[in-house]
Amino acid sequence: MRERIQWDDGAAHHIRTRSQRYPDGIDIEPAWTREAVNDPDRIVDEPDPQSAHANSVRLVGYSPSAEMVITVVALRDPQGVLHGASAWRTTGKPRRQYWEGRSDD
Repeated sequence: MRERIQWDDGAAHHIRTRSQRYPDGIDIEPAWTREAVNDPDRIVDEPDPQSAHANSVRLVGYSPSAEMVITVVALRDPQGVLHGASAWRTTGKPRRQYWEGRSDD
């Protein structure tokens, strides 16, 4: 089953302009997050242990278009649709965990 993720205009602008706020930030396109959340090798934390929201989700997956691993933070609505809150290029331990956990298919 494919995950659906939606980005409202403000959240999409937020991820598209990361480089304006962070010196090493990479601007993220919402389409890349769709690829990452539907990566069969993605890592899913639901609920996100770093969030106060019970319906929070943190996903780490690969975007072929972006050619990088992306972390996506979203809230899941009652219909199961993800609403994007933030996204960034994955680094450090989560990136290592992603590459170590990949299947060889």
